[in-house]
Amino acid sequence: MRCSSAVLAAAFALAAAGAGAQDPARIKIDSYALPNGLRVQLVEDHSSQVVAVDLWYDVGARNEVAGHTGFAHLFEHMMFQGSKNLKKVEHSSLIERAGGRDNASTQYDVTNYFEFLPSNRLNLALWLEAERMRGLNVTPEGLKNQVEAVKEERRLRVDNQPYSKAIWEGTLLAFDSKNCFGYGHSLIGSMAELDAAKVEDVQAFFKMYYAPNNVTLTVVGDFNPAEARKFIEEYFGGIPRQPAPPPVVCDQKLHTGAMRQQMTDDKATLPAVIALYHVPSTSSADLPALELLSTILGSGESSRLNKVLARDTKAALAAQTLLNPFGPRRGPGMLIGLAIANQGVGVDSVEKLLTREITQVAQTGVTTEELTKAKNQYRAGKMEERQRAFALAEAVQFANTYLGSPDAVNTDLERYAKVTVDDIKRVAASYLTADNSLTITIVPEKK
Repeated sequence: MRCSSAVLAAAFALAAAGAGAQDPARIKIDSYALPNGLRVQLVEDHSSQVVAVDLWYDVGARNEVAGHTGFAHLFEHMMFQGSKNLKKVEHSSLIERAGGRDNASTQYDVTNYFEFLPSNRLNLALWLEAERMRGLNVTPEGLKNQVEAVKEERRLRVDNQPYSKAIWEGTLLAFDSKNCFGYGHSLIGSMAELDAAKVEDVQAFFKMYYAPNNVTLTVVGDFNPAEARKFIEEYFGGIPRQPAPPPVVCDQKLHTGAMRQQMTDDKATLPAVIALYHVPSTSSADLPALELLSTILGSGESSRLNKVLARDTKAALAAQTLLNPFGPRRGPGMLIGLAIANQGVGVDSVEKLLTREITQVAQTGVTTEELTKAKNQYRAGKMEERQRAFALAEAVQFANTYLGSPDAVNTDLERYAKVTVDDIKRVAASYLTADNSLTITIVPEKK
């Protein structure tokens, strides 16, 4: 039997109203700082015999200066090159032998390094992180080797993937490279500038940004707090503080006029279009509504873009949206819609359909059912996040860095639960406008 839309709306509203009883338990966070400036966040959780050690250094591509780009990403690789007491890649081999895993990632705003391993080896992970913070081994051979590794990563991620160059580099046109250089240059950086980098340049970058007063250490999992504090003081306490890095300036205006560019892609076999819209920083009160709108528009089989462009009109082979594809930001970000044209369909037709579906939300809004489904997806992700030590560590770090306090991890879900259909319509009208956009058409190279 088919229910009326009014009945469905009432059912969704009732479900949302009752969701509070199943809200996740409040996370207790023990936050403190060492005299050298190291910020520490401890979350005790004995649900499994695992512990996660997660360091967020307050450095990313946004901290780079013209002529020396790519250093933030380069350091993601350099930090595994050994130190006074460790050989090259010995850090990772020791973690693996202890039954754990480690990795790192670079974004525009932060660089993180992490391990998760059996909780009885917490001391090992803490010692290893302190060891490379205390004195990374920077040699000409190691620098050259890792510059080549970065080049290979660029070839794999950008140069040899269809449509990737448009996303990684074409979207940079949307940002004022003069007044907001931090977000107006490539996250991977210039290969020519990396080739020209000297050991002294790398050592200076390390000294400035890889200091205890420029990092937050989060430990989540099965540990004894007193013992963890003792290890942290013992391993990190003697590392000297450094002068604070210079502040990052980004004067990026919104609504500066519509922009267009066309790119030729020798790896693409079908044309495509990207519609990019400026959005405010991650801390903005409008971000929850924008993120839920992005889900409604272009996340999954039932999303609007997939339904209209791929299933109904068959104009596109695939269509989706991405909010801040390179990670959250303290400064302005982007919401992009991407559609790959179907065989025989002109890119102009796909562009019209894509921009129509995105911009019409400002006039027609979204339904209660769509919004509730997007909220449920977000909520499910947050609930899953609580079940894994490393994911929870990342959530605490995110709250601290982008929402102003680690305790915001306990209230973040409320920001999304409070979003209304009127909020969705309002943010669409505010940001998804032609004068706030960059359109990139991607055409295959003629052969």
